[in-house]
Amino acid sequence: MIGELFKACIFGIIEGITEWLPISSTGHLILAEQFIKFNQVSPEFWSMFQVVIQFGAILAVVILYFKKIWPFTKDKEKAIKKTGILSYFDKNIMNLWGKILVGCIPAAIIGLLFDEVFEALFYNPICIAIALIVFGIAFIVIENWNKSRRAKLKETNSDITYKDAIIIGIFQLLAAIFPGTSRSGATIIGGLLIGLSRANAAEFTFYLAIPTMLGASLLKLVKFGFGFTGIEIAVLLVGMLVSFLVSIAIIKFLMNYIKKHNFKVFGYYRIILGIIVLAYFLI
Repeated sequence: MIGELFKACIFGIIEGITEWLPISSTGHLILAEQFIKFNQVSPEFWSMFQVVIQFGAILAVVILYFKKIWPFTKDKEKAIKKTGILSYFDKNIMNLWGKILVGCIPAAIIGLLFDEVFEALFYNPICIAIALIVFGIAFIVIENWNKSRRAKLKETNSDITYKDAIIIGIFQLLAAIFPGTSRSGATIIGGLLIGLSRANAAEFTFYLAIPTMLGASLLKLVKFGFGFTGIEIAVLLVGMLVSFLVSIAIIKFLMNYIKKHNFKVFGYYRIILGIIVLAYFLI
C-alpha cells in the first residue's frame, strides 16, 4: 500500500511539473510508467489515472487565477433590484470564457469521436519521442522567428479574438491526437504564431486547460466506471493532491521565468529527451 502511494506521489510530481511546462505531461507519464509500475491496480485504472490526475493541476489554475476567471461580481449600482440579487456577470470575463469555450471545440469534437483510436495508435514511446523532437524544433524556430517580428504583440486576454481562439484550439487538437506534443506546448506555439506575447499565450493556455482537462477527466471516469478498490481511490487522491501542490509552484515559476526568458530551453530539452527515448527503445 505504502509503495503504491509513493509511486502515486512520483506521478503527481511529474504531472504537476510537465502539465504546465511545454514538455508534455502525458508523454512523461507514459515514459515513466515504463520504469515505475503500479502493482495493485488494473491496467484500466492506469489508463484512467494518467488523465484524471490532471484534475489536481486544473484546480491549481482555478485557485491562482480565480479573480480573473470568476464571471460573477457584486456591485449595488449594477444589481438586479427587482430580485434583490447582487451578483451579475462581468462582461469582460464572460467574453473571455466565450473564447475559451470556442478554443475547446476542435479537441472536444475530435477527442470524443476518436479518443480510443488515438490511444491505440499513438500512445507508445516511439510516437512520443517523435512528437517531443518535432515540437522541440518548432519552439526554437518560432522563437528565432519572433526576434525579427516588428508587429505589436497581443499582451492581454482582451486582445485575443475569437479567430485567435479557434486557431489556438486547432493547435490544442494536435496534443489530443499525438501524446508527447504537449497540450500547453501546442497551444503556446499557436499563440506565439498569431502574435500573442509569451505571458498572454501561457495564461490563455492555463484557462483553456480548465474545460479541456475537466472534460477529458470526466470522460475517462465515466468510461472507467466507479468500481474503485480502496487502494485505487487512495492512489488517485494522492496523485491529484500532489499534482495540485506542484502545479501551484510550477505555474508561478513559469510566469516569472518567461518575463525574462524565451521558450527555447524547453525546445532543447524536448529534443534531447526525444533522442534519448528513441535510442533506448530502438537500440
